[in-house]
Amino acid sequence: MADGDGCSIPLPLPDGCLFLGFDCSTQSLKATVLDASLAIVAHDAVHFDSELPHYGTEGGVRRDPAEPGRIVSPPLMWAEALDLLLRRLKPRVDYGRVAAVSGSAQQHGSVYWGRGAGAALASLDPARGLAPQLAGAFAAPESPVWMDSSSTAQCREVEATLGGPLALARMTGCRAHERCTGPQIRKMFQTRRGLYDGTERISLVSSFMASLLIGGYACIDQTDGAGMNLMDIETRQLRQDALEATAPDLDVKIGKLAPAHAIAGTLAPYFVQRFQFPSNCLVVQWSGDNPNSLAGLTLSNPGDLAISLGTSDTVFGVTDVPEPSLDGNVLPNPVDPNTYMVMLCYKNGSLTREDIRDRYAEKSWDVFNNLLEQTDPLNGGKLGFYYKEHEILPPLPVGFHRYIVDTLTNGPLAETKEHETDEFDPPSEVRALIEGQFMSMRGHAERCGLPVPPKRIIATGGASSNQAILKTMASIFGCPVYTVQRPDSASLGAALRAAHGWLCKQRGEFVPISRVYSGRLDRKSLSMKLAVPFGGCEGDDELLNKYALLVEKRLEIEQKLVERFGRVK
Repeated sequence: MADGDGCSIPLPLPDGCLFLGFDCSTQSLKATVLDASLAIVAHDAVHFDSELPHYGTEGGVRRDPAEPGRIVSPPLMWAEALDLLLRRLKPRVDYGRVAAVSGSAQQHGSVYWGRGAGAALASLDPARGLAPQLAGAFAAPESPVWMDSSSTAQCREVEATLGGPLALARMTGCRAHERCTGPQIRKMFQTRRGLYDGTERISLVSSFMASLLIGGYACIDQTDGAGMNLMDIETRQLRQDALEATAPDLDVKIGKLAPAHAIAGTLAPYFVQRFQFPSNCLVVQWSGDNPNSLAGLTLSNPGDLAISLGTSDTVFGVTDVPEPSLDGNVLPNPVDPNTYMVMLCYKNGSLTREDIRDRYAEKSWDVFNNLLEQTDPLNGGKLGFYYKEHEILPPLPVGFHRYIVDTLTNGPLAETKEHETDEFDPPSEVRALIEGQFMSMRGHAERCGLPVPPKRIIATGGASSNQAILKTMASIFGCPVYTVQRPDSASLGAALRAAHGWLCKQRGEFVPISRVYSGRLDRKSLSMKLAVPFGGCEGDDELLNKYALLVEKRLEIEQKLVERFGRVK
């Protein structure tokens, strides 16, 4: 059967081989090891704050008290975590059987290698750890990460030069957001010119980690590269006009882009000798965490949505007809060169939920869930907008805003009035937060052309284990919600992509990733379970229609808040 047929018989993976996937997220470095049947052999993690406390991070990042909105992480911490995690896994994993390695990383963060860093990477001593050998390898010892919101001026400059925010979105897949790498690079060039001039290479967090593994500069992959505002979303190559609008000599510092399924290189002698990996172990291009989650969730149906509830919340789905807009991001699908993934990103995810829990629910998830379930759906028209961090979607600063909307009917939206208030009672605060997050996701997903209601939602991330939160998700989106057996879909997706990249290399051509997992979806690593059904209950459709009205009202109020406090979209 032809390789292009997604329903074809799975291609065999070599007996005895292992595939290793990493996920360098905001707060930890995780690893998942799969065998040739895609069963999980081992899983472990290093938590940055508690296990590497000498880097002084909180939630995996440092906040600059002298510059509001500047949020960074030390790349040396990620390198030390890699050494530590490999040491920890070694008693349980025979590294000599690992055929390929790949990885996932938080998106948008930029690493600035200093002059001579390439030579340092190529000559690492296996008798010593990574961190002491790379301590002097960086032009900038701190990397701006996706949470950073200090590059607003640079965003506006890039957009103005390239024809405005919508024109930029149509060129590169998204408007200029503060988290995007291009504006961050421009800010580095403008405010730390000496550091920029002393930079030999700029990596994303994903290509930085891949560079450690191959002992040289790895290419940025095209999927993660779409989050830079520098790559043409159609040709998947760097745009000269975008490079010039950002900083001088940037093409040299960025290097070439590569497909996500390509081989970055073989594992460096450092890892072969230090951990006894085989010398022919392949390193498949690393990519972003959300693209890897898409792979780990085996998301391929355009009628499906995935919602990741983590430090940031993300909504993503697959489309073959991308419609770049001001709301979301369009990225090349990391496992299918013919399609794209559409992604919405919210900065106020788990940390904001934890903040409301601590304020109104006695710092207890049990109390939080009880309060959520005490209140009726629609919350009596109480709408909350909770931004503990400067938000991306909508573009609003830190602040809490509360409104009470008149009784909803099926009449004209303009006849539904709202008034602002200072505070709700605790149960209403909790429901206003959870309903508000999902109503925003639904409204913006619809604007980006994603299906609403979808056929199903696949929920992942830490909060996907919270049944009360998932019930609210199902009611607002009007579809069943499924969960995966393990919440860490990103490192699992990276391990699957390692197997996929290995197969593509062996066959000398691209093969659909379905050829990796087809027939193996009953494995615990890939199986899903129905967490919350939808439909069949009296009143479900009526409630869904009322939520649709409330979503419209929320977006209307949201736009008024943007006009008052944020940047005009």
